[in-house]
Amino acid sequence: MNYKEITDLIKLVNKTDLAEVKLKDKDFEISIRTSNFQGKSTQVVQSSSAPIMQMPAAAPVAPAAVVTSSSEPETESTEGLLEVKSPIVGTFYRSTSPDKPAYVKVGDSVEKGDTVCIVEAMKLFNEIETEVSGKIVKVMVEDAAPVEYDQVLFLVDPS
Repeated sequence: MNYKEITDLIKLVNKTDLAEVKLKDKDFEISIRTSNFQGKSTQVVQSSSAPIMQMPAAAPVAPAAVVTSSSEPETESTEGLLEVKSPIVGTFYRSTSPDKPAYVKVGDSVEKGDTVCIVEAMKLFNEIETEVSGKIVKVMVEDAAPVEYDQVLFLVDPS
């Protein structure tokens, strides 16, 4: 599934009263949850040509969707860490091309003004510079993933 298909799916879910949509195809799995998601009080709707969709009995229109992956829940403390956030909406890239090394990786030290990634928006590749200095502790976004305005991209330890 490509970026456009994912964004189209999110827009479609936002226009409905669905609480959650899960798609699974071979090695790819995506789960989209809206603010209507309330846990296990759902009914399952399934057809042979459509993915499994879960919806609540009665829910208002969803204002936004959150894309989650099937990774482990975050249990690490982010206390004392600084955030590098995306200044624009677009597609996050860790390097200039797939065969080039990432601008930064976990453990790298960065200084204020260093380029840490690229966010592509409307076919323009925008170099994102850090506003903080320290050591990269965690990369919060997968390469080539869509990012929102003000979304955390990296966690930096200032010490």
